[in-house]
Amino acid sequence: MSPTMVGVLGCVALLVLLLSNMPVGLVMAVIGVVGFAVVRSPSAALSVLTADIYDTFSSQTLSVIPLFVLMGQVAFHSGISRRLFAAAYSWLGQLPGGLAMSTVGACTAFGAICGSGPATSATMAAVALPEMKRYKYNMELAAGTVAAGGTLGMMIPPSVVFIVYAILTEQSIGDLFLAGVLPGVLTASLFCVAILIQCMLRPGFGPVAPKTSLAEKTQSLLGVLETLILFAVVMGGMFAGFFTPTEAAAIGAFGALVIAACQKKLTPKMLMQSLYETIRTSCMVIIIVAGAIIFGHFLAVTLLPLKMASGLAGLPLPGWMIMAIILMFYLVAGCFVDALALIILTIPIFYPVVQNLGYHPIWFGVVIVLVTQMGAITPPVGVCVYVVSGMERDIPLQTIFRGAMPFLLALVIATVLMMIFPQIITCLPEWFNQIQPVSLEP
Repeated sequence: MSPTMVGVLGCVALLVLLLSNMPVGLVMAVIGVVGFAVVRSPSAALSVLTADIYDTFSSQTLSVIPLFVLMGQVAFHSGISRRLFAAAYSWLGQLPGGLAMSTVGACTAFGAICGSGPATSATMAAVALPEMKRYKYNMELAAGTVAAGGTLGMMIPPSVVFIVYAILTEQSIGDLFLAGVLPGVLTASLFCVAILIQCMLRPGFGPVAPKTSLAEKTQSLLGVLETLILFAVVMGGMFAGFFTPTEAAAIGAFGALVIAACQKKLTPKMLMQSLYETIRTSCMVIIIVAGAIIFGHFLAVTLLPLKMASGLAGLPLPGWMIMAIILMFYLVAGCFVDALALIILTIPIFYPVVQNLGYHPIWFGVVIVLVTQMGAITPPVGVCVYVVSGMERDIPLQTIFRGAMPFLLALVIATVLMMIFPQIITCLPEWFNQIQPVSLEP
């Protein structure tokens, strides 16, 4: 059997095992080791296994993940998410569907300190859904907004998906964070437009909330001032080159702890909850990364990525059509596989194709995150929809999926705009790098 055929069989086995709900990192590692042993030798496979696990868990670059996760967990448990929602509500609540727009705004802000789509959905389900119920919002709109708004945590920096993509492709973490800002804001704006159109067509969906005075609006901003300062220091300092991404993450985590302490929220119970969730999430991500690296080395010795790249690049099709095929794959696969696992799994296969076609790797990283956002709210396995359903069991699953469909259209429009105008993604990194290059080094 040829090495390429072994690679194909390994990919098939991987998909079968993933669909059976086995742990992603473990599946990739096992298939990678077994496949490497078949193609080369058992001793070579064991050498790759030990080296990759040691290199991954001793990587200083990967230390950015638990630090940013800790920042998000402390922010959540200290009540920052509720103040962000209250501030957004004060400014947007008086519009048709304003409470839902406030949820999108809060999701955007919380994503900027959390970096996880499912975590953002879970947080906003606990914070925003009770408020929308109180104001008699249609639950289809309310639950769909929370599920879709949660996906913004995947795009708004500091995104865990961007960090892992940067490490696997040797791109700048800072550049990817910058590249995600405008697409994230654009996507959030399109979500608000989708809400406004729905509420104009069906006024009962999003009743107008009571007006708030300018003084109340200003007071709401004071409640999130320390959070905005923290985000500005962390991201601004990193983009300006004052410190590296890892140092920025450490400053962010420390700053979140200081804010919680000043607000008298830093109790032993809250700290233990934050540390527990940080350890659990970080270990999950790093184990997936280790498994993906092992599986990637297996694919490399089979030459499957190289042959697929050559085959796709050699198709008698324009480059944009080949890219559209790749993005369609991510859309379909994202309905079944978590975005982080999917990107880690497929980067060794599709990244060489992107390079051969001449597309910007930063642009590609942002676009595939945008496309996998669609999978997070699309049946049958839209992870953010299931998170909301788990938080609010009285809302039928099909109601949440139906409510998320207008936001799916908004994501499609955003993706088309990114393909037509790639400068939306690349302009900020290019501009900042002319001033001060952003380092990838820890």
